[in-house]
Amino acid sequence: MAEVAYFTKEGLENLKKELQELKTTGRSNISKAIAEARDKGDLSENAEYDAAKEAQGLHEAKISQMQETLANARLLDESKLDISKVLALSIVKIKNVSNGATMTYQLVAESEADMKTGKISMISPIAKGLLGKKAGEIAEITVPAGTMQFEILEVSR
Repeated sequence: MAEVAYFTKEGLENLKKELQELKTTGRSNISKAIAEARDKGDLSENAEYDAAKEAQGLHEAKISQMQETLANARLLDESKLDISKVLALSIVKIKNVSNGATMTYQLVAESEADMKTGKISMISPIAKGLLGKKAGEIAEITVPAGTMQFEILEVSR
C-alpha cells in the first residue's frame, strides 16, 4: 500500500506540472532517441538502441511512481491546522541544547524538501521528533550521530 503524502498547493501543482512534462516532452524525446538509434542498423549489436530503450524503461518507471504519489497525495489546508504544536507545514525555530545553535525549518512533504531553503521532509528523523511538540518543550531526537536535544523556541505557519 502506498504512503499518503501531504502537499502544499504549490507543491502539488509542481508535481502535476512535472508529471505532465514527463508524459509529453520526455516521452517525445525518448521516442526520437529510439528512432534515431533504430535507423543506425542492426538492433542486436546497437548499444545506442539498448541505452535508449533502458532510458525509456527508467522514464516510464518514474512516471508510474509520480502517478502513484499523485494518487495518494493530500492537499493540506493551512487555515485549519493547529498552530500551537508542530504539524505538517509548521515553521519551527529550534535550539540545539548542547551547543546553543538555532535553526529554523519548515516541515514539508518529501518531494518538497530542500535544505537550502530550510524545508525538511516530514519523514526525516528531526521532523519526526518534532511532530506534536509545542513551543518551550524539549525534543530528544535520535539521529545517525546519536541522540540530540532540541528546545522548540517557536512554532508558526
